[in-house]
Amino acid sequence: MAFAKLMIIGNLGRDPEMRYTPSGRPVTEFSVAVSHRGKDAQSGEWVDQGTDWYRVTIWGERGERAAEQFRKGNKVFVEGRFRTREFEGRDGQKRTALEITADNVISLERGGREEGEGGSAPPFPADTRAASSPVRRDAPAEDVPSDLDDLPF
Repeated sequence: MAFAKLMIIGNLGRDPEMRYTPSGRPVTEFSVAVSHRGKDAQSGEWVDQGTDWYRVTIWGERGERAAEQFRKGNKVFVEGRFRTREFEGRDGQKRTALEITADNVISLERGGREEGEGGSAPPFPADTRAASSPVRRDAPAEDVPSDLDDLPF
């Protein structure tokens, strides 16, 4: 048996794009940037160590909610099944895509969403089976930890 699960916290790199399959099932895709920082061995200063990009797919009603509520720049927690896909880029170079089919997606934005603003989305699990979600389904957005060090994982 094989198992690949990934949890990431990052920022949406673009607005979600929703479409429907020929059978009418909604699917939403967006990208999440996860930046890495670390201390330089010689200077001891914090330096950027790069950014990994993940393509996230959410199916069904949860995908519809994500398309309505998430905007470019929103900070999100994503948990899901992970896979890599190799492809040839337009320049002929081999590339690797990091893809997640979301089981759980939670907005880490504060406050409510105002008309005309990027705003934030209330937390919601992408799968109703995800009872062990870090934020309860009915929890108000204010219960989302403001500091990543406060997250329970």
